[in-house]
Amino acid sequence: MDRSFFLPDAVDVAPQLLGAILEVDSPEGAVGVRITETEAYMGVGTAGRYDPGSHSKDRKTQRNASMFLEAGHAYVYFSYGMHFALNLVCSPADTASGVLVRAGQVVDGVALAAARRHAKRPQQEGASPLKEPQLARGPGNLATALGITREAHDGRDLFAAPFRIFRPEQPAQDIMAGPRVGVAGVAGGPEFPWRFWLPGEPSVSAFRPGRNAPR
Repeated sequence: MDRSFFLPDAVDVAPQLLGAILEVDSPEGAVGVRITETEAYMGVGTAGRYDPGSHSKDRKTQRNASMFLEAGHAYVYFSYGMHFALNLVCSPADTASGVLVRAGQVVDGVALAAARRHAKRPQQEGASPLKEPQLARGPGNLATALGITREAHDGRDLFAAPFRIFRPEQPAQDIMAGPRVGVAGVAGGPEFPWRFWLPGEPSVSAFRPGRNAPR
């Protein structure tokens, strides 16, 4: 994979990322995931309809500045005061669009991914260990499994350490699309079917409608 892969807008790139391998290195070791679920978000400078669900829908800010970088960079934000979320920046520089990596199957560094996830779980007596499909199910869990933080990874080049990213061996033939998860209002409804996933993959997160999102 090279930078040109990310030059189209996020709506075009998001389904093509399904099946791609994303690895993140760290002093503790590397963890790799096969991407099984994505969401597209469009912002300032993109063609098409206004996306009220995007962080970059109106203007560039200190928080969303990485969305305006050259294609093939990381945009990391802290969500709900609880966890980080990893987005892959698309479109030419100064045009804000990005793909949220919602879920993946851990294919490398399973033990390290599990240790990171268990370290963040509330300690409950008798709680069963996480199964492998749960390790990177949902954007917060995926970021935890990969060791992603805003401080260490926001604005970093996806084509330089600590990242490695590889095209799918074969393009996904069966792709499902639908409304985005947990996005409020019209942006979380059927007018924005910008969530993409591989059907039958146990690592794909469950759908949850956002507040006041139309059905």
